Amino acid sequence: MPAKLALIAEGWNKPPRYTHFEPRVSISRMDVSSEYSFTPRRGLRLGHLQTIAGNFLPRTNFLPPGERRQFVVAQHGSGVPVAVECVCHWQPDRRPAMALVIVHGLEGSVESQYVIGTGSKAWLAGMSVVRMNMRNCGDTEKLTPTLYHSGLSADVGAIVQELIQQDGLDQIGIVGFSMGGNLVLKLAGEWGAQAPPQVKAAATVSPAMDLAASADALHSWRNWMYEQRFLRGLRKRYQRKAMLFPDVYDLAHLRRFASIREFDHEITARYEGFSGADDYYARASSSKILDNIRIPTLVIHADDDPFIRVLPETRTKLEANPHIRFVETRHGGHCAFLADPNGYDGRWAEKTLIEFIRSLG
Repeated sequence: MPAKLALIAEGWNKPPRYTHFEPRVSISRMDVSSEYSFTPRRGLRLGHLQTIAGNFLPRTNFLPPGERRQFVVAQHGSGVPVAVECVCHWQPDRRPAMALVIVHGLEGSVESQYVIGTGSKAWLAGMSVVRMNMRNCGDTEKLTPTLYHSGLSADVGAIVQELIQQDGLDQIGIVGFSMGGNLVLKLAGEWGAQAPPQVKAAATVSPAMDLAASADALHSWRNWMYEQRFLRGLRKRYQRKAMLFPDVYDLAHLRRFASIREFDHEITARYEGFSGADDYYARASSSKILDNIRIPTLVIHADDDPFIRVLPETRTKLEANPHIRFVETRHGGHCAFLADPNGYDGRWAEKTLIEFIRSLG
């Protein structure tokens, strides 16, 4: 590994650093179409460098203190409620303001760098922000006896429905990164033409639409660092679940898995109702229903993403659906898209998706 990349990699698992202060500027409205050309930051053309630098470089957090709120998203077993926790940041006039629901990726949380960055840009653009923890994420394992996985798109839908019915919100946008991007696209496909009229748009960055192909790419030797990071987090999470719910989870099934696919085959599939990893990936991938999407949707993907793969048939569906704007860039890595700062912080994908959502509000 090059020395520069090794130094960056040391910061991969460090907690993100944020600077908090009151915002004194606003994001100007611009023509979104002019923002679909991405030029990587000087010295960060390689996808691996983009990916790792994008994860650990510090950000400025413009979000005000948020309201922690639990949403019941499902019932488990004999009526046991399944809840997830969100952090909500409300504009003074909550109902008419666009509310952006942000969904993180695998082993992320509401504190993930891209969630904070996107939420901050949305807040400065006059939107309310709802940062969603997937099941068990953000230290919320106690809220549900279930695991989390890439097929739980209904969880996002349940949050949206509560925001509409209980909070009376008029405008909602949904944003997802990586695994969260798959959930958002899967939900939009499941809604089809029946999406709530209050949902104005969806946007995704580096969505894992083809789960099997992406899991196999993650197992490449070039991606050993990423896969091991994910596996460490997943093993620790399973241990915590087994301690909280010993009647449900057996630690005898836990070992040092060689790959994410193996973990999904032995753990995710076993406890979440799939016959195996192949069945899980086939049923949870959003790629199979992209042609059903009827809400305006932005999909941003980089050709040099280290481990997210877009199969030819998926690309065909994306390009054929008039409701989807598919932006495929040459560079950008995974959930990074670091450009040179030029009147903003250089987080190109975050700026682009916020402008896309604003243009439809």
